Amino acid sequence: MTIPELLCDQFHRTREWTLMLIDDLEGTDWYRQSTPGAAHAMWLCGHLASAQETLLFNRCLNTSVLDSEFKNHFPIGSPIRSKDEYEWPSVETVLNKMADMQQRAETAIRNIDVSILDDRAYGKDGSTHPHYDTKAGAISHMIRHEAFHAGQLATLRRLLGKQFLR
Repeated sequence: MTIPELLCDQFHRTREWTLMLIDDLEGTDWYRQSTPGAAHAMWLCGHLASAQETLLFNRCLNTSVLDSEFKNHFPIGSPIRSKDEYEWPSVETVLNKMADMQQRAETAIRNIDVSILDDRAYGKDGSTHPHYDTKAGAISHMIRHEAFHAGQLATLRRLLGKQFLR
């Protein structure tokens, strides 16, 4: 198995887990926050699509495939607004964007030029990112990043009284 194949497999399996966690969310479940300003499933799912843009397409491939209008709904580092405070994209829009970005990302990873995987990958300000040094590291971080947020989705499920999944 090549490194791109391994990364793609891990990415695909991580997304399968994420999708299982959100499969039975409905209505207001998408906007349940554990506390004001905390992440809800709507933000997490949109954020995952946006992170694929940043970590793979921007940092590794020096391109962009995600429209900024969508990405602007999911900024990092500030409190996340509730459904009453903000007009979020529809669930269908976010799920479709997640699926589209997943397909694009898997294709890009499978077809990546392996000679660039050891090249430096930088954070948004041009410095080394604290979680990775190389383009392979950025892709690996993208997978870990999704797994981290899947844990948040699992916690939100439990707060909603939904069944534990494994």
